[in-house]
Amino acid sequence: MQLKPKYQPTFAERYPVPLFFAIMDMLIVFAAGVFSYFYRFGTPEPTGRYSFALTTTAIVVVLCLAIGGAYGSQRGHSFRRQLSFLVASWASAAGILLSLSFFLKVSEDYSRIWFSTMLVVGGAACILLRLSVYLILRKIRSSGMNLKSVLLVHSNDDSSFQLNTENDLREDGFSLASTLKIDSVSEWTATLVNKVDEEKIHEVWISLPLSRGGDVSSIMYALRHHTVAVRFIPELRDIPLLNHRVSHIAGLYSLDLSCSPMDSPARLIKRAEDLFIGGIISLIIIPICILIAIAIRTTSPGPILFKQHRTGFNGKKFKVYKFRSMHVHKEDGVTQASRNDARITKVGAFLRRTSLDELPQFFNVLQGRMSIVGPRPHALSHNEYYKDLVESYMQRHKVKPGITGWAQVSGFRGETDTLEKMQKRVEHDLWYIDNWSLWLDLKIIFQTFAKGFIHKNAF
Repeated sequence: MQLKPKYQPTFAERYPVPLFFAIMDMLIVFAAGVFSYFYRFGTPEPTGRYSFALTTTAIVVVLCLAIGGAYGSQRGHSFRRQLSFLVASWASAAGILLSLSFFLKVSEDYSRIWFSTMLVVGGAACILLRLSVYLILRKIRSSGMNLKSVLLVHSNDDSSFQLNTENDLREDGFSLASTLKIDSVSEWTATLVNKVDEEKIHEVWISLPLSRGGDVSSIMYALRHHTVAVRFIPELRDIPLLNHRVSHIAGLYSLDLSCSPMDSPARLIKRAEDLFIGGIISLIIIPICILIAIAIRTTSPGPILFKQHRTGFNGKKFKVYKFRSMHVHKEDGVTQASRNDARITKVGAFLRRTSLDELPQFFNVLQGRMSIVGPRPHALSHNEYYKDLVESYMQRHKVKPGITGWAQVSGFRGETDTLEKMQKRVEHDLWYIDNWSLWLDLKIIFQTFAKGFIHKNAF
């Protein structure tokens, strides 16, 4: 009888890596505590209540890191994901320790400088440790060591080609050992099992269309006697995705294909950003707004503000505010302003060229109807026109519209007189929604100021 080849465990499976990191984190906390004690009191040996506090801190930090998932496998994930775990865990630990000191009424017994220095130094050292290990592992894996072998089951040669030409696959800890193309369900299960056994496969990746769910069940059944990890990577290239993720809804697993990223706590962070930055800017621009209002009132008859309904968050209509830049007129529908437009006043031309006509929208931001950063709101008639011409056009409204946005700082600002221009703007808007973060918002705000408010497409 032929013996099956022995399964080859990876380094992480041979050695207790989570225990190693837990011990290292405890040592980091102790080292940070000793350093902070020396920094605050001039002696390197914490005694009495500080020794107890340091031990408690080490335990709380390690528990928070464990609960936060920092000791789970990070293979295949970016360092940004690890960083988010670390920051959230250390912040949680700080909150727990502060709460304990408050309820036990011992906060006055400890130096705030010692406590804060210990958290900053310990957190930074913990991040540096993970970053060092991450970079070392990428270097080792790129040379062909410490890899998990993968068997790709697919129905399209593009899937195999994409993985074979992906330079980061090895650096992420995987090696494509073999592929198996399935055209029909007949007589392939034996081949699948043999490949798993003969090639010492660690993981089976299934890349099939959603319509072939029955084949996925057959693969799972064929591998019922094996301990290999099985991952389903559905072929979704023909489906426009937006903030896609896996959720657990009503006791069921859901593959979310198009969702807003502005769920709590992201929505709270976004709102806090708008109130803080928007509030500061609103106070700064009050004198400018007064001067603009006087200029509009004295140079052309009509209201100071222009109000128009636009589509906002989740498709709800709201009134957007601008300084009036055109003569009062009536027209059927909405016509975009063009270069040398006769409807634009002299003051209005300056306002539009410098984007000063948008300043009243900070009031929209404070109202909660707009954000500082987001897709620019279009006229209702434009939405009706383009929603059937541009794929996923209405997905722009899964977030609040913004005063500035990724499309605007990327050069797609002003008149969209061609379908291609609108497509490019929508592509950039959807990319922003799919990749939203506080840092991206700050980057866009910085670029808006850095590039200036005068633009060749603004008229």
